[in-house]
Amino acid sequence: MTTQAAYTVAEMSSTYSPPATPQKPLRILVCNDDGIHAPGLFALKAAIERAGHEVTVCAPHRPRSAASHAITMHKPLRLQEFTFPDGSKGYSASGTPADCATLGLAELMNNRADLVVSGINHGANLGWDVIYSGTVAAAMEASILGFPSIAVSITSYDETLHWDTAADFVAQTLIPKVAVNGLPPFTLLNVNAPNLPAESVRGVRLAIQGERHYIDRIEKRLDPAGRAYYWLSGHLLDGEPPVDADTRAVSEGYIAVTPIQLDMTAYAFMQNLREWAIER
Repeated sequence: MTTQAAYTVAEMSSTYSPPATPQKPLRILVCNDDGIHAPGLFALKAAIERAGHEVTVCAPHRPRSAASHAITMHKPLRLQEFTFPDGSKGYSASGTPADCATLGLAELMNNRADLVVSGINHGANLGWDVIYSGTVAAAMEASILGFPSIAVSITSYDETLHWDTAADFVAQTLIPKVAVNGLPPFTLLNVNAPNLPAESVRGVRLAIQGERHYIDRIEKRLDPAGRAYYWLSGHLLDGEPPVDADTRAVSEGYIAVTPIQLDMTAYAFMQNLREWAIER
């Protein structure tokens, strides 16, 4: 495989403009999948603005968790201005998280963003969860479009969450590092933070993508007429995660940072597959 040079801003965009230096405010698009009203979105926006950057928000007009990388193709999309609790403005979109990344970059920012951050998701996006995640999908769509991106989640579904732990880590530590070092093309950073106050977090670990096995996925019920309907639910299969997995890092009180790439080719299997002699 050929190693591609890292990029700092959207060098593949037809409207590429020189990147802002770390000393200057970055132009950052913030998206999510929990919707425009989500407290994690506002916490992330506020933290990035406190760090001195310019933030544009484009988020779904309603929760779109587990939307994965769906895009809207057979009906129009609409943007609507939204007012946050502090009086600042953002935009809600009628589409999916991936749509929000596209609309935010092309329509709201004229493809002049330096970085895209998606989150903060209310719940983990660890291991195989990234396949279902709209939060990760928004960041991945930005990466496809040529923009460095970060997805960030808190690994808890509790009602009381320490949003600032994840928000401040991304705003104060990770964004400056991405601004200086860049990311490889079609690669994003997936951040999962434990639901702890900052002073209780043990540190930060670079982690591989772990496994997340769900069992008892379908819950069957009957409506008053006796007809069956179903809820997708399930719970995690118990197991000991690898020492370098994102799941292990968070369970031990660390913030996990995992680089994720769009290329899903199983390179380790390619040689074995060639031995099947199916090529013509």
